[in-house]
Formats: sequence, structure tokens, C-alpha cells
Amino acid sequence: MQRQPKTTIKDIEVYLGRQNKEALVALLMEQVKKDDRLREQLLMKAARKGSKKLDLEAFRHAIFSAVTPDDYIHYREMWDYTSRIEGVIHSIRGLLKEGYANEVIELAEYALKEVEEAMHSVDDSDGMMGGILHELQSLHLDACERAKPDPAELAEKLFEWEMGSDWETFLGAAEMYASVLGKKGLARYRELAEAEWARLPALGPGEKEDYSGKRFRITSLMESLARQSGDIEEIIAVKSRDLSSAYHYLKIAETYREAGKRDQALDWAERGVKAFPERTDSRLRDFLTEEYHRRERHDEAMELVWAQFVESQHNYLSAYQKLKQSADRIDQWPKWRNQALRLLRERLDQARSNAPKQRWQWGRVDYSELVRILLWEGEGEAAWREALEGDCSDALWLQLAALREKDHPEDALEIYRRQIEPTVNQKNNQAYKEAAGYVRKVRDLMKRLGREAEFNAYLESIRKAHKPKRNFMALLNQIK
Repeated sequence: MQRQPKTTIKDIEVYLGRQNKEALVALLMEQVKKDDRLREQLLMKAARKGSKKLDLEAFRHAIFSAVTPDDYIHYREMWDYTSRIEGVIHSIRGLLKEGYANEVIELAEYALKEVEEAMHSVDDSDGMMGGILHELQSLHLDACERAKPDPAELAEKLFEWEMGSDWETFLGAAEMYASVLGKKGLARYRELAEAEWARLPALGPGEKEDYSGKRFRITSLMESLARQSGDIEEIIAVKSRDLSSAYHYLKIAETYREAGKRDQALDWAERGVKAFPERTDSRLRDFLTEEYHRRERHDEAMELVWAQFVESQHNYLSAYQKLKQSADRIDQWPKWRNQALRLLRERLDQARSNAPKQRWQWGRVDYSELVRILLWEGEGEAAWREALEGDCSDALWLQLAALREKDHPEDALEIYRRQIEPTVNQKNNQAYKEAAGYVRKVRDLMKRLGREAEFNAYLESIRKAHKPKRNFMALLNQIK
């Protein structure tokens, strides 16, 4: 056992207290030569040359040194890297408290440019650099609120940055800086935005949607300016510039609904469904379905929700649940349930008749969607029959096995046995763990059925078949 030293941090403090100034400076300078972070911190402190003089170049150098990577910054290096940047930002914020608001604006903008450039050379999976961008923008705003820069010049600077940044820097600046910009700055912002907006082509239904960042940024800016005006129609005018997808109709309908204008909301939702009658955005149909129910136009609501079910190809359960939710509101679920299951079975029959006929499998079709629906309804026996009839996914077979363990152990046993071999053949430790779990399930069920001897022979056959898989063998050795 290692013994604790008798000398402590307190002793170090006492020792330093006995040294003269020259000795302490020499000791600190020795450390400065070895510690880059300490050197940058002291350079920034030394840059304060008086109550009114500030060496901005020293701060810019500290920013550049902290932000500019020598090589690609990997995920595991990000905490140290961003901690150093945050240390520099903390020092710059200290300048704001000392009255250097204009200087902080300049330094924050320089830091933002360097951070944006560095974003191309780091693994920011955890969003740490995004947090630094946010912190620098917050510092810039605080400095502007104190320094009160020329509103028109500030508007021009923010607009240029908002339009050109790949990282959404100063996105929504017109709202965030509204109190600093004032009427003059906002007027200049609007002038610049409207000139850019005028060059943006309108998009109608079915026209190719523009996914460029520039369109997104100018649209966001115009919406921001429209919200400040408080004019709902101005907001709608911005949103209706792009009607290339059903989703955009939905956003307009939601905007009207939030403003309490439900008739206009209904009109835009109906226009959206009309413009995109097939395979439209399900959220738009959901919106319109709810609005029809609210107005007791239930037949139209059911027509919409049924169309969603008919168009379903993979996730029938979600559409089925929506159908039930709507039908329950008018006490018509039995009717719609029968209709939905009849359609699904007709499609499965059609798929079966079109399936290739092989020697070992005659028109076998996956019934997973039907099985999933019946399990959701709690119809375990019906789900089991459909699975036997048409097969289903492994996940559903396992769900069925869990349901049948108690009353039908033989059924569950066969399902678990069937899962072992393909799982082991995935050849990774997680798969081995899952396969061993299935072996335990088989053991427990065989013991219940009085087939212990058969299980022992079965376990031995698995051992022989997979003897080279040492990790799997170790798991099997724990099974008695």
C-alpha cells in the first residue's frame, strides 16, 4: 500500500509565500515556456496596457492559436480542443465587463470567422463547435447592446453574414438584434432582404424544390421580418412563395390556425390535398382530417383517412391506427375494421398468386403487416394463424413465441430453436449472447415438457457444430 506524502498543497502555498517576486516570476516564466494555454492566457492579460489601451493583435493571435487546427481534430480530441477555445472566449468576455464593447465586437467577429473555417476540419458529432458558435454570437449581441454601433452598418454586416454562412451564423438576426438595430437598422435590413427576395423565383405545386441553403436563409429572414410586423398576411405571402410540396401548404394552414383563422386554414389544407391528390404528405391529411371532424364533416374525414390506408405499402399499422382513431369518433370502427382487413387480405392473396412457385415453397408471402396489426389488437391466436399461413419477420415470430410460451410451449420451442443457427452465424459477440439466450429458452421449455435428456443431446450438437467459436462456447458452458 502506497503511503500518502506528508507534504501537501498547503505546504506549496506556504513555500511560494516565502519567495521574492523575482523568484516567482522566474518560476512562472519557466512554466509559460512549456504550457501553450497558460502562455496565451497571460498574453491576453498582458495585452491590457492601461485603462484605455488594448493590444487587439494579442487577442487575435490567441483566438487564431486556439481555433486553427494543425490537423484534423478527431472526436476524442474535441473536448480539449473546445475547452481551449472557451478559455479564450471567457477572456474576451472579461473585456466586455471592463468597458471594451467595441473591441469585443471586432474580436467576436474575428473568432466567428475562424471557428466557421475550422468547422471543416473537426469531428463535431457532439455539437461542441455549434455551442461555441452560439456562445460567440451571444457575446457579439451583448457587445452590440453596450456599444450601440451604427444601425445601418450593423444591419448590412449581419445580413451579409446571414446570407453567406454555411453554419446558420446570425440566422434570425433581424429578430435577435431588433432592439439594437432600431427602426433605422431594421429598415435597412428589410431593404436588403427584399432586394434578395425579389430575385428568388416562386415555386408552384410539383415544381422542383430548391434545397439550397441560400433559399432557406432568405426565406427564414423574410419570415422573421414578417413576424415582427405582426401582419399574418405578410407571413403567408412569404410562405406561399414556395408551394412545391404538400408540406408547405400544411405550414400555411397551421399558421392560419394558430392565428385563429380556421376558415383560411381549412382552405389552404384543402388546396394542398387538391394540388397533391395522391401520396400527399400524411401530416397534411391528418390536419385536414382533424378539421373535418371538428366541423362534424365526418364522411369527408373518413374518406381522407381511408385514402391513407389504401396508399399504405409498408407501415399498414400506423395507417390502421389512424383509421381506428377516426372511426371511433363516430362509433363506426367495426365497419371500417372489416373493410381494412378485407383490403389487406386481398392484397396478400394477390401477392401470393403473383409469387414465384418453387419446389420448396408454393406462393409463400410475408404476412408481417397483418400479424403486426392483430398483435396490436391483442388478437394473439388470430396473429398466430396468419403467421403460420403466410410467415412473418423474425421479430414477430419471437413476439409470438413469448405469447405462446405459457399455454403452447411446443410452438414457442420450435420458434426459439429456429432462431439459434442464423443468429450464431452472424459471428459477433452480441449475436452469440442472443443465441445463448435462445438456448436457455429452449432448455426451460424442454424441462417443462419433461425432455431434459433430449435437451442435453441438443446442447451437445450445438457445441460440436460451433466448437471453433470460443466466445460462444464460453456462453454455452454457463448453461446447465
